[in-house]
Amino acid sequence: MANIKGGVGKTTTAVYLAAAAVERGYEPVLLVDADRQASSAEWLEARPADGVSVVEAPSERTLTRAIGRDGLVVVDTPPGDERLMASAVGSADAVVVPTRAGGVEFSPVLTTLELIPKRTPRGVVICAARLGTNDLEEAIAWWKSQSVAIWGVIPERVGIASGPEARLYREGLNEYDVVLRRALRGNR
Repeated sequence: MANIKGGVGKTTTAVYLAAAAVERGYEPVLLVDADRQASSAEWLEARPADGVSVVEAPSERTLTRAIGRDGLVVVDTPPGDERLMASAVGSADAVVVPTRAGGVEFSPVLTTLELIPKRTPRGVVICAARLGTNDLEEAIAWWKSQSVAIWGVIPERVGIASGPEARLYREGLNEYDVVLRRALRGNR
């Protein structure tokens, strides 16, 4: 997960993708929480997801070591830390860029996309989307006009139902499974 902006759904996306990978039969699945706030680690400590291990790696050294582990590795990057994010995306097989619908979100995503090596597949996931709204339709049209792949549109109700206090919901797992399949294939 990468986006220099905070509050866009990186943690929710990371946790759901890791859980979706387990359901798909991947093992081991490691979620690397590179954010000093440790939201992913806190979430999975409060509500463990069977088959998902968590490593906190808030430094470049610990992140590099964690990314090198066997299995499917999902990294929850911190907002605003370009160096740590560049380290994560530099060794990624694919990069998921969570964002929200709306014009204010475009610029941080474009900056994030510039940090991703050109050879690395990447796709935008629009999180907490209000389905059927003009904002969402305009955001989808804008990303398409920029030739940026949209790997998923996650309904607002999935985001609202997320967090350490909540269990992972079937609808969220289904929606994020689509994102996972696209990331694993490297769809552009």
